[in-house]
Amino acid sequence: MDKLSGLLAFVKAAELGSFVAAGRALELSASAIGKGVARLEQEMGVRLLQRSTRRIQLTEEGRLFHERCRRILDDLDDAQAMLSHAKEVPRGRLRVSAPIVGYHFLLPVIPDFVARYPEVELDINFTDRTVDLIDEGVDVAIRSGDPPDSRLVSRPLNSFRLLLWASPDYLARRGTPRVASDLAQHATVRFRHPNSGKLLAWPMLQSTADAETRLRTVLACNNMEAVLGATLRGLGIACMPDFLARDMLADGRLLTVLEEPLSTSGQFRALWPSSRHLSPKVRVFVDHLCKHLSASERALAKPQHA
Repeated sequence: MDKLSGLLAFVKAAELGSFVAAGRALELSASAIGKGVARLEQEMGVRLLQRSTRRIQLTEEGRLFHERCRRILDDLDDAQAMLSHAKEVPRGRLRVSAPIVGYHFLLPVIPDFVARYPEVELDINFTDRTVDLIDEGVDVAIRSGDPPDSRLVSRPLNSFRLLLWASPDYLARRGTPRVASDLAQHATVRFRHPNSGKLLAWPMLQSTADAETRLRTVLACNNMEAVLGATLRGLGIACMPDFLARDMLADGRLLTVLEEPLSTSGQFRALWPSSRHLSPKVRVFVDHLCKHLSASERALAKPQHA
């Protein structure tokens, strides 16, 4: 019996509590299991199992060794599963959750994915609500910020900047703020987080004493597209991600307000439930997003200041 077989014999015997049960599970004799464990103990120089006529139990050293062996065997199972999945053709329904504004950067990369993986059926739900991937059966979610759930794993996607925007018409009527404290004299359009009900903080105001509380909000809503629409119609100044207003910036319908150093950056991530066996459809979709939504490949229009 080689070392790997000895590890299997030890782990199985420890979990089932007897050499007979371990032998039955591994299709070996109880004697072979006992000899394999004894040889392992001899090589390690410690007793791993306490034997009795009725049951075997882990020693303290055996308990610590068992935890490490269990992880090693799990990693081996993962490696075998990965090779097995690599041979499979990605197929089936793939449920994706993304923020409403996510279609701006997500839809352009979808046609190539569909062409490459025709047997995958994409089902994308654009919502600003933070879904529970596990409870709601979502395969992949795209979110900004750090992963809030330890049951999820993630990979970084494209980055973005939060900037202040206003229409030329609004700035012509109300004037252009030159420093952050000037914002107290202006009307603002604010985004309200659907989950918490809190208004999106304007990070560029954190260094200004109680500037956040002195902002005069004329409209608050839980849809960033509505914030964009209200800003285009001259209701006030809004804080929005750069990719959302890129086209309006290019054709002059919106202008950035204040200086670029006041902007703050964020990043989207692809998240999925942690699992020992990542399905082929999830793996290829996440790989596709990471390839096409990397910050280095993202073309951004240069901001034009008012």
